[in-house]
Amino acid sequence: MDINQIFKNNDSWVKDKINVDSNYFENLSKGQSPEILYIGCSDSRVTAEELMGLGPGEVFVHRNIANTVPNLDMSAASVINYAVGVLKVNHVVVCGHYYCGGVKAAMQQSDLGILNPWLRNIRDVYRLHKDELNAIKDENDRYNRLIELNVQEQCVNVIKQAVVQTAYKERGIKVHGWVFDIKTGKLIDLKIDLDEILKGIMEIYQLS
Repeated sequence: MDINQIFKNNDSWVKDKINVDSNYFENLSKGQSPEILYIGCSDSRVTAEELMGLGPGEVFVHRNIANTVPNLDMSAASVINYAVGVLKVNHVVVCGHYYCGGVKAAMQQSDLGILNPWLRNIRDVYRLHKDELNAIKDENDRYNRLIELNVQEQCVNVIKQAVVQTAYKERGIKVHGWVFDIKTGKLIDLKIDLDEILKGIMEIYQLS
């Protein structure tokens, strides 16, 4: 790739936007008021705004390997706190994707060096759901199910955040678990029953 082509692409993008709305960038510079916080994977094949058909200013985005929300990750916690507490988003989306290399790596019994602590978050998801996953005989089906369960557990980790619980009480913020299927381009709502899942743990995590 010729890196200079990126600047040519940017020039074309700017011209296209201005041709539609001459004040586009002037208005964009005035601030942001996104409705959605999107927590997704860093995989180069998985965009955020594009796959949802949204544009600049409409989504606050946080991406990392395998779309995780670890309890001690200050980056994810800061993003959630700012998006929910300051920008006042009304929806938090955790979006995984099939063919996720991070989840695949977590399923391997090998030393992956600096990645080990990060992948341990996903391996803990496997541990929590070991009986269900081990009952799945087909390896690819087990892989896909772990991707879905990882999304579910990260949604739970989002809800554990105090700022999210406060926003739920004040304005009914909603947390969603989705998966993007790279092979078809389809965005899938996993329809996770978070209320049911949280019944057994909120006595520990719920704020008074």
